[in-house]
Amino acid sequence: MLRYFTSLFKKCSTLADVKQIHARAIRTGWIKNKNLFVVGKIINFCAVSEHGDMGYAVKIFEGTRKPDGFLWNTMIRGFGNSGQHGRAFEYYGRMRGEGIAADNFTFSFLLKASWHLGSVPLSKQLHCSTVKCGLDEHGFVRNSLVHMYGMIKDIDAAVRLFDEMPERNLVAWNAMLDCLVSCGQCKEALDMFADMLRSGVEPDEATLVVMLSACSRAGALDYGRWLHDFINHTGLSDIVPVYNALIDMYAKCGAVGEAYMVFADMSRKNRITWNTMILGLAMHRHSKDALQLFSRMLKDGSQEPDHVTFLGVLCACSHGGMVNEGRRYFESMRKDYHIEPTVRHYGCVVDMLGRAGFLEEAYGLIRSMPIRCNAIVWRSLLGACRMHANIEIGEMVRKKLLHLEPDHSSDYVQLSSMHASVGQWDLMLNVRRMMNDGGIKKPKPGYSFVGVDDLSDGVVCSI
Repeated sequence: MLRYFTSLFKKCSTLADVKQIHARAIRTGWIKNKNLFVVGKIINFCAVSEHGDMGYAVKIFEGTRKPDGFLWNTMIRGFGNSGQHGRAFEYYGRMRGEGIAADNFTFSFLLKASWHLGSVPLSKQLHCSTVKCGLDEHGFVRNSLVHMYGMIKDIDAAVRLFDEMPERNLVAWNAMLDCLVSCGQCKEALDMFADMLRSGVEPDEATLVVMLSACSRAGALDYGRWLHDFINHTGLSDIVPVYNALIDMYAKCGAVGEAYMVFADMSRKNRITWNTMILGLAMHRHSKDALQLFSRMLKDGSQEPDHVTFLGVLCACSHGGMVNEGRRYFESMRKDYHIEPTVRHYGCVVDMLGRAGFLEEAYGLIRSMPIRCNAIVWRSLLGACRMHANIEIGEMVRKKLLHLEPDHSSDYVQLSSMHASVGQWDLMLNVRRMMNDGGIKKPKPGYSFVGVDDLSDGVVCSI
């Protein structure tokens, strides 16, 4: 009978399949006899599979007498995977109350849940618990600790734990690299990747995706090109996520032509591939090319567009001044594809209408939004009001921004510039006075990094 159920679970791919196996186990008496093998398989499917259902797992678990450590761990893992991080800790508390000892798997799942909750004290408390249980030096737990500290932005603690490891496997290196990139220390991540290669550890798909992300954030185009060549000489040259990361890296570094060459050479493409290329073209104002690529995606038919696809399409319409097309696509995403616009989609449309001078329509769209509008969208409209010297709508938008973010300097600057553009000097001075009286100052100037041939560090210019 055990072999029979094992063969059934191997063929299982949907929740409906699991329910059928569950029903058969009940009829044959395996559930009645409290056999944890079948229960464990059902709960594991619900917790780990993308087709699982934690609600169903809870029903099975709560009906199980004396669940073992594996079942408790599986439930904790499932809650973490489904975003119910608080419930993971609730079950951990119950597990301890039942006298079940936590093991390396328990702590690995909980450490991941803790940084998702964003609780620094909870994360550090868990670290203390691993020490008390003598599991802090276990490889699986140590890697999770390194990653946790990186995700809560305590990079010094992450580096210290990493440096204390007597042996570092690929998972440890990947965790540390991901921490550095997440904390914005991309140059350090690139240097550490070189150390990893020198130590004889070969990168995998996850390593390369993280390193390409580091290149994207740092604008390290030459390093990205070297990574591309490195990938072509490994067995990872046909992995879709790696090539998606390459497209993203080239596009974000401004090499859109090279990004498109990677895209065109890919024999297999998923939805992320199409989305990344459409967004890359749109962000660099290749609006017509972005929309043509979207049409190709629809004609290809292998991938349905999602909310990210339409974000790229609307961005292309905004940068290209294609107002009619933008209106049509915005309507189509709701009617034809049943995708509810997010605040970012509304922001793209408001930006598009504002750039083209349709300020009243943009203002009306914001007022009719079924979701709360954020300051970024209002600020986009304020910029359009300044561009088109529309004082009336600009004043109304500024009042909204005063309510949302009263101390944001750029709003005062834009409003004063708007008054100056139409010769309202008294009003301009009024806004400047309000800014000074409120102690509101402009932030430090931004910086632009420009790569120059034969200069290893480039040139940094204040802007």
